[in-house]
Amino acid sequence: MSSDPLLKAAISHWGPRFVANGVVLTDFEEVTGSLTSYSDWCRAWSARAAHHEQLGRAALAQKHFLTAGECLQRAGVYYHFASFLFVRDVPQMKVAHMKAVECRQAALPHLRPPGERVEIPYQGKTLAGILRKPAGVERAPVVAMAVGLDSTKEEGEAYEAPFLARGMATLIFDGPGQGEAQYDFAIRGDYEVPVKAVLDYVATHRDLDAARIGMWGVSLGGYYAPRAAAFDKRIKACIALGGPFNWAEAWDGLPELTREAFRVRSHCKTDEEARKNANTLSLEGVADKITCPIFIVNGRLDRIVPAKDAERLAREVKGPVELMMIEDGNHIATNRAYRWRSQSADWMKEQLG
Repeated sequence: MSSDPLLKAAISHWGPRFVANGVVLTDFEEVTGSLTSYSDWCRAWSARAAHHEQLGRAALAQKHFLTAGECLQRAGVYYHFASFLFVRDVPQMKVAHMKAVECRQAALPHLRPPGERVEIPYQGKTLAGILRKPAGVERAPVVAMAVGLDSTKEEGEAYEAPFLARGMATLIFDGPGQGEAQYDFAIRGDYEVPVKAVLDYVATHRDLDAARIGMWGVSLGGYYAPRAAAFDKRIKACIALGGPFNWAEAWDGLPELTREAFRVRSHCKTDEEARKNANTLSLEGVADKITCPIFIVNGRLDRIVPAKDAERLAREVKGPVELMMIEDGNHIATNRAYRWRSQSADWMKEQLG
């Protein structure tokens, strides 16, 4: 076992999430077992990703499109996990990140249901997203999906699937400080601003029902989604997974890799500047503006976002609230994903009709 504390923390904390979101358990064990230093993380995961990409490209060449979609989707997830917190070497991170984007893009036409890349006008540039529509549903309701500090739209397949299976469209996007947008736009606390651009975009799609929009967010997205719901009343229902109430309050207890990623994606030079930006990610005086139904999930054993944050959000919102506290759950309860993934999608279907 490696003595590198960063590597040890990464393996113990992320294992359940990797496997729940599409990494084969054997691959997780082999790749992490081969490492002695966190500095090799991105390289090792990229190498394993390339293996899955090769399988996908071979299937494409043989016109085995379903197999190609599966393999390329998996490759995209692996490249994503190669890069997702590797801000200590941004050039290396960006190469892996762009490979993740490329592989999921190649997979999209061959997924069931297929997906399409969309580019949403935002502040003179664009935010990239992936739109998927359920088969055989005209003017489907749509779930706008906000990712977290270290997740991106390339990690989305496992999150999208339960909604698509229940007749809802999904639009997962990279907002400021996230995924493709991290290079142009810094993390911002007033996430209702990019969400407005996303919902304006939804309104231009005649094949989506803009009167039935749900908002979903995971981890830091579990702050972004309720924040947006407080200000944009086009959001008819909200799912908040493992989100902080005030990010600055959690700051001192955050893992080193998480704090550093937040600093870099906030476009801040110092830890102190990053902490100031963290203070803008707050639901103080905002939670009571949330009037739509909200479904809140957290794990009692979450080491990043304390369970009390979810409990406080549930207390302070003004609309109907369902709080699912998973007593033996880690961050976002990814170690118990079967307890909330399908159930929260059922709830969203009921809210959006």
